[in-house]
Amino acid sequence: MTTKIKVLQVIPKLGFGGAETGCYDLAHFLAEQDCKSFLITSGGELLKFVRRDKIKIIRLPVQSKNPVIIFFNSIVIFFILLIYNIDIVHARSRAPAWSCLLACFFGRRIFVTTFHGTYNFSNKFKHFYNSVMVRSKLIIGGSNFIFNHINENYQKFLNLKKKKLMVIFRGINLEYFNATNTSEEKTNFLATRWQVSKKDFIILFPGRITKWKGHEVFIESLSLLLEKHNKENFHAIILGSDQGRKVYSKKLLGLVERHRLGKKVTFVENCKEMPQAYKLSDIVISSSIEPEAFGRVAVEAQAMKKPIIASDIGGSRETVLNGKSGLLYKHNDQNELANAINKIMKMDKNSLISMGEQGRKNVEKKFNVDQMCQTTFTEYKKLLK
Repeated sequence: MTTKIKVLQVIPKLGFGGAETGCYDLAHFLAEQDCKSFLITSGGELLKFVRRDKIKIIRLPVQSKNPVIIFFNSIVIFFILLIYNIDIVHARSRAPAWSCLLACFFGRRIFVTTFHGTYNFSNKFKHFYNSVMVRSKLIIGGSNFIFNHINENYQKFLNLKKKKLMVIFRGINLEYFNATNTSEEKTNFLATRWQVSKKDFIILFPGRITKWKGHEVFIESLSLLLEKHNKENFHAIILGSDQGRKVYSKKLLGLVERHRLGKKVTFVENCKEMPQAYKLSDIVISSSIEPEAFGRVAVEAQAMKKPIIASDIGGSRETVLNGKSGLLYKHNDQNELANAINKIMKMDKNSLISMGEQGRKNVEKKFNVDQMCQTTFTEYKKLLK
């Protein structure tokens, strides 16, 4: 039966975000199951790693929110469904989901969506636009937080007699995010390149530079760590691109200078080998001031056996074992974050190692990429039956 399954995934761009890497992993998993795996995207850095001998790549401007282009894409996707005899179409973002919905309706194909975020809806039009993600036969939420969000905000679009809404936790590659598989030589090179001393307590803050990620709260907490807790031996790495948000990134640089943290904070735009960055760190911070749909940073940090400090909102409440694999603190509160960092810094080496081990076990149990892919594949087969 598996040889007959043909799955088309559609995503705006194939970058290194959580939705994109999940799409990438599932595409390769399906190919290993002797399925026909197809992928529509507009581009992205992760494309160069796709096995072209296993996966059929089709380039379309599915990143566009222009209604004319969305309609044009739906026509092209409709013909792709017919030409390749696709069984299931899996959309992972709103604009391409509208194109897929139309194509599946006229092509009489099974439509699946993954609800990757909370998606703001300040008016009725935006709410309707977002609702495309619950107009599929199978609606996947990446966390219980997202599952509850869908039920609370999209109930009028749900008909669970004809649809299925379920949670499939996002998974990460545990071979890639594995401390034993990372090179000490590369980690030392990274420390030299970023001009940080491994004698310092290294605090890693990964995430694109945008206001809701909580960079300001983090910088304020570092100031308190210095002044209130008298901690001197730390170095913070803020790792992420501003993606064109130059005004906001300048504001953060100004905040660092105002608190005289210039020698304590390093901004790094990108890192191609994230496991090395995690290995270099002593703790990892996720200080989002709005709920994370899943909280990939928290999971990756735990996989690398690093203690994680995260906001007590959204997906982080499901991914972090508070007091065991890391600490949760009151979100948007720099005092609480400073206290949490200070608490970790005061722990002895064995306690930190134990926390790291608990984190790795937590991820192996709940957030394995193979488990995510296998569960999704099982649901595909149920839909076809």
